[in-house]
Amino acid sequence: MSFDARSLFELLPAIHRIRDAELAQQMGDSLLTLAERTERDALATLAAPSADEQQRLAALNEKAARGPLESLIALFAEQIGAMDENLAQLYDDLFIETCADWVVPYIGDLIGYESLHSVAPKVASPRAEVAHTIALRRRKGTALVLEQLARDVTGWDARAVEYFQRLAATQYMNHPRPHALQSPDLRRGRALAWLGTPFDTSMRTVEVRRIEYGGGRYNIPNVGLHLWRIQAFPHSASPAAHAGVRCYRASPLNHDLPLYNRPLAEDDISHLAGPDNVPWPLSRRRLAAELGRHYGSRPGAGEAVDNRAPALQLWVDGTAIERDRIRICNLSDDGAGWAHTPPPDGVYSIDPQLGRIALPGDAPDPADVRLDWREGFSAELGGGEYERGDSLPIPPGGVPVARVPAEHATLAAALAEIDGNGVVEIADNRRYAETLAIDVVADGSVEIRAANGFRPVLVVDGLSIRGGDNAACTLNGLLIAGAPLVVPDAGGNALARLTLLHCTLVPGIALTPDAAPLQPDTASLRLELAGLETTLVRCIVGGIRAHPRARFAASDSVIDATGGARVAFAGLDDASPGAELSLAACSVIGKLHTAEVGLIANSILFAALGSGDTWPAPVRAARKQAGCIRFSWLPLDAIVPQRYRCQPASAADQRISPQFVSRRYGTPAYAQLAARTPAEIRRGADDEGEMGALHHLYAAQRETNLRIRLAEYLRVGLCAGLFHES
Repeated sequence: MSFDARSLFELLPAIHRIRDAELAQQMGDSLLTLAERTERDALATLAAPSADEQQRLAALNEKAARGPLESLIALFAEQIGAMDENLAQLYDDLFIETCADWVVPYIGDLIGYESLHSVAPKVASPRAEVAHTIALRRRKGTALVLEQLARDVTGWDARAVEYFQRLAATQYMNHPRPHALQSPDLRRGRALAWLGTPFDTSMRTVEVRRIEYGGGRYNIPNVGLHLWRIQAFPHSASPAAHAGVRCYRASPLNHDLPLYNRPLAEDDISHLAGPDNVPWPLSRRRLAAELGRHYGSRPGAGEAVDNRAPALQLWVDGTAIERDRIRICNLSDDGAGWAHTPPPDGVYSIDPQLGRIALPGDAPDPADVRLDWREGFSAELGGGEYERGDSLPIPPGGVPVARVPAEHATLAAALAEIDGNGVVEIADNRRYAETLAIDVVADGSVEIRAANGFRPVLVVDGLSIRGGDNAACTLNGLLIAGAPLVVPDAGGNALARLTLLHCTLVPGIALTPDAAPLQPDTASLRLELAGLETTLVRCIVGGIRAHPRARFAASDSVIDATGGARVAFAGLDDASPGAELSLAACSVIGKLHTAEVGLIANSILFAALGSGDTWPAPVRAARKQAGCIRFSWLPLDAIVPQRYRCQPASAADQRISPQFVSRRYGTPAYAQLAARTPAEIRRGADDEGEMGALHHLYAAQRETNLRIRLAEYLRVGLCAGLFHES
């Protein structure tokens, strides 16, 4: 039965409906509130109302035309509808697949499920683990269960390895194992490529060290759980950078980087993860042997698609290059050029280990080369095609929105249209090589943002921002290289607020082919204006120079001066104190000098004095009577306000220092803490998570959850160890 107001009203006798219509005509629009009448009149005067505005105007007109009886029936219908929805939800709450999140622990309690830490966003609701509990208990102790358990609890891709099956031993002749060879078959090149990985099939001699502490692996009671922290983030139709005659790099910053596969989800618990199920860099041998799995689809019109989820697809001048025209080879440097560039035969070469592309010898150059590919990185940080919808609110009515490239080919043209107040939205992944001067009107706001699911690249010759009184500017989802972002103290600039969300300002301004910073001593941000409030959220930036009477705050971000002895944060002259500084879960690589500390928490200030350095300390604040630093790592000789539970706590704790997998921007493991980092840092934040920019991943809590669950599902006598493969 329908419970809408009109259907219920039609059930009344006609005499009551006629009388109600007469009363509605007599009362006019008195049933509308003053605010609703004002809103209706404003919507009626719009020349070109949007679909939402038209719908709202129709609803208000319908309400104004109701009589008192129909209005009462509408209230009844609303409450009946709410009750009907509640009954439907109560039925859905009986099943783990459809129940509300708050019901999950109660269903879990019915089957004896023990709740874990629910801080990690991707595993905040244990729905999957509760749903799998019965199936997991039936297979308790098997490698399949342990692998599924690792995925459910941590949210990371995992592979379980029973190391007792990889032990070289004298075989019982009544039960031979032909695959368990004492020495590997050197003729099997593909198998040899997996040596030292979780997919290694070679036999080893016994190791008696404890696997729980990451020591030995190959022993009778040992099971290893290998976890992948690095994910494969997609880039769609990403412009390749021109590196030479018919030579291109997948990276829009024109540096070498590995291309990743697209992990395939496992359909059921009866299958151990293989190389295709985890995010893994593509090797030349593997891609050449499995080109149909990773590249494009089968060529030819009218044929069935054999690869609906390719990791790679090459486009040249708008034309998709078919699979039979792709060759995988080594395009390493060979003198002044690259090795093995293709002849003029219509064949295109790709090197997945270096991210290089070579066009045929007869192809036009330069060309519009684009590549669908996947990049390895550990977090949704610094912009990307990941979900950013919560940071992209719909602009209020009346605020102009200029869309690029649908309405304007360049950002400069879009900025000219909004005239100092509005939104510029970029809905593609192109490279925009421009010189931008952003001017914001007084009391206005300008936002340049990438649409959800896109990451455009701005290669600028100059980028400056000016504004009138109480003006604000926001950049969201952009990759910026070529020049620093400057807020100058000139021309009557009075910009009040600058916000960067999910942005990357390349540390070192640009990269060389080997991912080294091109201008390592040049700051990415120059904030020359007094009184400016700057906020960074989920950003990667280079060094920062800020006016001492400004304020700067960052959260879940990396500030990288490209070296611990270089200046990450200081005044405009690279030495004097910079703006008032607040950091929440940030990683700062480089020296720091601030006028005043607001609050620094859960952060890593990785700094050191260089040879002949004139700074008295690598981290210092001009004013030590204000502010606090808590649950962070910073040099022991730092001149700062009061510390609270920071590391190292004393000279005896100098061994406690952060160990990064990589401190070079442009590499997959950039800013990631290594597993050998002391527990005082990996579990030293205020919530027992790790310090630094990747704190929001809650890696320590995920590992703790997995160890707790292993105690329940591991068979008696077996020991398990956790190993990070990335």
